[in-house]
Amino acid sequence: MKIIISKSIIENILIQAQPFLEKKDTSQITSHVYIDASNSTLTIKATDYEIGYDVKANNVNIIADGSTTASGKKFLDIIRILKDGDVHLEVKNDMLYISQAHSNFKLPTFSFNDFPEFPSYEGKARISINSHSLIESLKKITPAIDTNNPKFELNGALIDIKPDSINFASTDTRRLAVVNIPNQAANELSIILPKKAIVEIQKLFFNEIELYYDETNLIIHSEQYTFFTKLINGKFPEYSRIIPKEVANTLLLPKAIMIDSIKQITTISTDVKITFLNDLITFESLSDDNIEAKTEIGFNTGFSEPFTIAINSRYLLDFLNTINNSEFSIGLNEGNLPFILSDENFKTVVMPIVI
Repeated sequence: MKIIISKSIIENILIQAQPFLEKKDTSQITSHVYIDASNSTLTIKATDYEIGYDVKANNVNIIADGSTTASGKKFLDIIRILKDGDVHLEVKNDMLYISQAHSNFKLPTFSFNDFPEFPSYEGKARISINSHSLIESLKKITPAIDTNNPKFELNGALIDIKPDSINFASTDTRRLAVVNIPNQAANELSIILPKKAIVEIQKLFFNEIELYYDETNLIIHSEQYTFFTKLINGKFPEYSRIIPKEVANTLLLPKAIMIDSIKQITTISTDVKITFLNDLITFESLSDDNIEAKTEIGFNTGFSEPFTIAINSRYLLDFLNTINNSEFSIGLNEGNLPFILSDENFKTVVMPIVI
């Protein structure tokens, strides 16, 4: 294999590949990227077995076809210190030679035949969904995905496909985030994607995509990228039962002022007590230390009696930072019962702190 490629192109590809590499054991082939130059196309792959990334580049000068592997981290470290311009890559005697002007490096390789096979999307069942809708929906529910929960299904997010809609849901047991988008589907389907995969999907895909699945994998394909993730095997909670069917009080609140008020309190405490008075909303810190923070905004709530909720500020800020509108609604029943934050097709149900 012998190719000439722009530093910016190969650097960008290797940066995107980093989350897919085995980090702890560099003796594993999964710590390497797979490199193939053939049919006027450069293909680079990376996988840790759980998720995988395949990218194709055509703006490459391929002098001699061939395949190899190289340490994904070391390869990127070398490319980063080179100057802008073309980089020469060549495989000789089971070594990858990297050169530019008077700079020369070489990296050991593994047998490319030992690189893990990627699942093929050909012949797989397809999910029809707009790429923008997918990315926006995943972005909104990502903050509510749990981490290191012994119930593995909570360390991911549910894609629940109904005949006329798709629901995206995640929960960390203290809150539930749900996005609903209209969709026409021939078959019903529920799959759980791991959080790591969801984060990488949001980085890779912007243009039109095709989604395929089988019992163990979800595969996303675009003109430049192919991505796969192993699915989480488990039963996601019955999220629809968690959403309150009725609310006693609904308020339309200003996003920017609420964010500013909450952030003032978080300088002292992450837990915030919010009290709705008739023409005022107050924000107070909940802290064991003898330190206090308090602020208020003038707002006509319609409450004739004070109504108080206590909340982990992160839950509210996560919701507010993912919505685009300048206002959102909050649905309240009692101060110690779950309440609903809503913005169009996006809802977050939050368990309050009992005080």
